[in-house]
Amino acid sequence: MKGVLITRKEIDLISQEYAAAIFGSLDKNLSLLEREFLVDIAGRGSLAVVSGDEAAVEATGKVLKELLKFVSSGSALDEQTLRYCVNMVRSGDEPAVSELGTGALFITQGGKPVKPKTLGQKRFIEAIENNFVVFGVGPAGTGKTYLSVVMAVRALKNREISRIILTRPAVEAGEKLGFLPGDLQTKIDPYLRPLYDALFDTLGHEGYLRQVERGVIEIAPLAYMRGRTLDNAFVILDEAQNTTREQMKMFLTRLGAGSKMVINGDVTQIDLPEGKSSGLVEAMRVLGGVEGIAEVKFSEKDVVRFRLVADIVKAYERAEMKKNSKGARKHVK
Repeated sequence: MKGVLITRKEIDLISQEYAAAIFGSLDKNLSLLEREFLVDIAGRGSLAVVSGDEAAVEATGKVLKELLKFVSSGSALDEQTLRYCVNMVRSGDEPAVSELGTGALFITQGGKPVKPKTLGQKRFIEAIENNFVVFGVGPAGTGKTYLSVVMAVRALKNREISRIILTRPAVEAGEKLGFLPGDLQTKIDPYLRPLYDALFDTLGHEGYLRQVERGVIEIAPLAYMRGRTLDNAFVILDEAQNTTREQMKMFLTRLGAGSKMVINGDVTQIDLPEGKSSGLVEAMRVLGGVEGIAEVKFSEKDVVRFRLVADIVKAYERAEMKKNSKGARKHVK
């Protein structure tokens, strides 16, 4: 830190128990914060003493204070939550990760508690609880599909609905369905794999098969929804960016009494043929402000897969912005 004015700040973490939870095993969380903000942190009992550039010390202090709220709520701190808090502070947003310190939404078949890991996920869950139709829009890895299935299974177990219907358009992204071996079900299964994975995690393989046999869970291509009225159901439409205008209108008008619909997609990954507009994009434009319909937008900060996925999403977004900027300048000329 040669040539930099050093600032020193003490952050009181109330108790050694909270401090230990924040510092992590062998102070691994402190080491991560030191690397991220280029500061030095010394743990002294319940105190964290931060030294470095003034702005970096201030940012580190914000993270530590937010993490204190998080662990004092009884929540276990992991690296993912820590990195999320760091990213929120860096982007100038109020971190508020303490709002994530709530009880588990659901316990998976393997005993794992499911909780929102980002504020975007929390807003998504609240939107599903309080609306009939919810659009979840954002990049891959934000947990849209998984959380939708968790909420559907929870509603089924709570007897709020009597069946779960999961669907997606069988749009080919560089592959042709007709050339794949097997019958129609075999051909569409790869397209529905993310839905299967989430169901296996929440219900277990045998539990899932039992519910399918009983007709409680149905997974089918979007075309199979035509002509139906879906009452007392939790309906999830995945990869909705690849619906046409006609398909989206058809799907939305299947909504019946006592039902919920969750419509997920990523408008940056539209695989429709040239000249076809996305039904998801139009639906969000047309239905904005309609009571009982909510829209939740996820960003790269909500990516909860391996950390590198968020960096990949960011890199593509920067490239797209640069491309659009060049196109705009070219048009002006």
